Amino acid sequence: MTEMPSWLVEALDRRLEGRGRGDLHERSARISTAYRAGRASSGVVKGEGDALAYATARMPATFAAATAVFTEVEALLPGFHPSRICDAGAGPGTAGFAALHLWPDADALVQVDHNPAFLAIGRDFASPLAVELSQRQAELSALPFDLGRFDLTILGYVLAEFDRAGAGELAARLFAATDGLLVIIEPGTPEGYARILAARGRLVADGAHILAPCPHEKNCPLVAPDWCHFSERLPRRRAHMAVKGAALPFEDERFSYLVAARQGFAETARLPRIIAPPEAGKAAIAFKLCRPEGTSVMTSVARRDKAAFAAARRLRWGDRFATPSAVDGKGESETL
Repeated sequence: MTEMPSWLVEALDRRLEGRGRGDLHERSARISTAYRAGRASSGVVKGEGDALAYATARMPATFAAATAVFTEVEALLPGFHPSRICDAGAGPGTAGFAALHLWPDADALVQVDHNPAFLAIGRDFASPLAVELSQRQAELSALPFDLGRFDLTILGYVLAEFDRAGAGELAARLFAATDGLLVIIEPGTPEGYARILAARGRLVADGAHILAPCPHEKNCPLVAPDWCHFSERLPRRRAHMAVKGAALPFEDERFSYLVAARQGFAETARLPRIIAPPEAGKAAIAFKLCRPEGTSVMTSVARRDKAAFAAARRLRWGDRFATPSAVDGKGESETL
């Protein structure tokens, strides 16, 4: 399970001192209702109390999803070490902090958000870090382009503020200011996935290379009601549980994402992506894959193929699919 680092937990705990859990719970419930309805949570965050309730309820899950995405980036591009990072629509800064946790040698982090309460929390949380922090209070729809250029630009859980055309336009504008990677993360819902697709279509048209999760730039092969999303499990701390009114000590964050890269950042080999939980049976393990050919298939790895089966048992939803049988072109597949 993915946990926030101790420095970020301690920073959040400091802000929670003296705060009534009941008040935070009420604020969090109102924000969560907006989140589940597909509305931008920033639109219902009116001040410091709301921003803190949002941070307590949502930072652990957002951090877990962002960490899962950045870990995949690191696996695909082990030589990638961003120096300048932009967190566009930063909220309390979660996605940018997740990037810094993985790439702590970054020189600069720019947080952009229209909400001063979020920026205040982000500034406070960043105080222990060595990175040079700068902030811009601005609407993303009117984002100025004097921010500089970035090796990594992040759009984390913000496209709900835009229609699909607007999502594509914003992605294109940010990609134009990015020398390396643009990472987009959205809720793992059909609507979140639709916003990802809108951004993907515009970026591909502008010549972007799709690094992940898609192993291709072709049209998405999935047909509604199916959609591409993934899941990351995270622990709930006591304050987290209290604010959310939760009983379980963990939760599963469903998310959709996209990593768009300049062509020079393309990895050497593309492998199929596992886009659903593997189905383990007595005789085989079945995987639903998105393949470099632009098709979605079900493939199985038989128990009798001992080497491939041993490798397959370690694979999770969201992983790239690589077993001896897969590499050798063996296995049984059915196009969906």
